[in-house]
Amino acid sequence: MLKMDSQWHKYQVFEKERADLPHRNAGSVHAPDAEMAMENARDVFVRRPNCLSLWVVADRAIFSVTAQELETDAWRNADSQNDAADETYLVFQKQGQTARETFVAHVGQVNAISPQDALARALETFPKKNVFVWWLVPERAVNKSEDSDAPSMFAPAHTKTYRNHLAYPVEPIMRELKSAQEMLANE
Repeated sequence: MLKMDSQWHKYQVFEKERADLPHRNAGSVHAPDAEMAMENARDVFVRRPNCLSLWVVADRAIFSVTAQELETDAWRNADSQNDAADETYLVFQKQGQTARETFVAHVGQVNAISPQDALARALETFPKKNVFVWWLVPERAVNKSEDSDAPSMFAPAHTKTYRNHLAYPVEPIMRELKSAQEMLANE
């Protein structure tokens, strides 16, 4: 019997909140294709916060190398095609992590013939200090929102009265209700 995979593809989501900030990894979504991944990303990550641009990338298109792998040269691949044409690769770095957020940010782009070549060029071009992980993605693999998409994709978020979860103090309200119920029960 043929077993079918019922899992949708995983896509990494990158959002740009302000013009002066780079695209940063917001998390991931699962979807059957890039278009649905973009819709899911919008629904999951930019319903309330500001967003100027959204990118989604299939997980399988990301060439990822850790700082430890860089030291061992395990990332180099002898199978690189010398006759392949240059293409643009987007370069992302994970430079730190807090309990709430992972900082994988777009730092620029390089032209290369393979992901390994792109990493070699990125190592020559971009700062390496405190980089835990490098992600390289062929630009053709990135599904990007267009400037003209912004009103229809992101405007609904701006009409929300309360965009901050801290505006909903559920726990203190529940304590007050419980206290009031206890006082009524003791009367």
